[in-house]
Amino acid sequence: MGRVISVVSGKGGVGKTTFVSNVSTILVQYFNKDVAVVDCNLTTSHLGFFMGIFFSPVTLNNVLKGEASIEEATYVHPSGVKVIPASLALTDLEGIDIMKLNDALKGLTERTEIVFLDAAPGLGREAMAAIRASQEAIFVTTPFLPCVADVIRTKEVVEQVGVRPLGIVLNMVTGDRREMKKEEVESMSGLPVLAEIPFDKNIRASLSMSVPIFLLNPRAKASKELLKFSAGLIGLEYRKSLLERIFERIKIW
Repeated sequence: MGRVISVVSGKGGVGKTTFVSNVSTILVQYFNKDVAVVDCNLTTSHLGFFMGIFFSPVTLNNVLKGEASIEEATYVHPSGVKVIPASLALTDLEGIDIMKLNDALKGLTERTEIVFLDAAPGLGREAMAAIRASQEAIFVTTPFLPCVADVIRTKEVVEQVGVRPLGIVLNMVTGDRREMKKEEVESMSGLPVLAEIPFDKNIRASLSMSVPIFLLNPRAKASKELLKFSAGLIGLEYRKSLLERIFERIKIW
């Protein structure tokens, strides 16, 4: 059985789905890993849009209802990432028991190296189902006190159900003095900050085109940090290219 990692957040709009779509793409394209992503946010499903999948007649909703297998709800992105979207239709929410998610995913988790569960924000039933179906959890947040406080609450719940918290990803970091610093977040939460993804205007272009930023512009600031995080997630050390090191030396000089 592969790793099953829930990606959670206390609030919506912190870039959780952007993070999931890019990290999964990097792990497949750059590190040749077998990766799947599952949209566990049934009420406001967006993962398909982020991956450029606009037509999905069979979804996770059908699997949860017992109408289809997980294989039938799996779509392979051009990057090689396996995507299991949720339905956009409100009527497809009827008759679903989201707490059966763990059983619904067994066919996928048993044969895939890494499965990311893109959880709903907060700690409602959808989010809890994703957390309970995972072995590990990553917290995505922006560097502000209310958002970090939500991470602390979520961490407590994650630990209570026996899931291992890996750490925090700080997203949309600008370096403004009013933002919480990495050391402050770690001290307050008791969790390591795994990555600081900079605010990057290229993200807007990637969202409008429904293409992960790493595929659209692998040299973008956000792409480089996401690549570094992805390497660390699988126990590898990211080494900058010779050209990157030369540019950094010129910049410092």
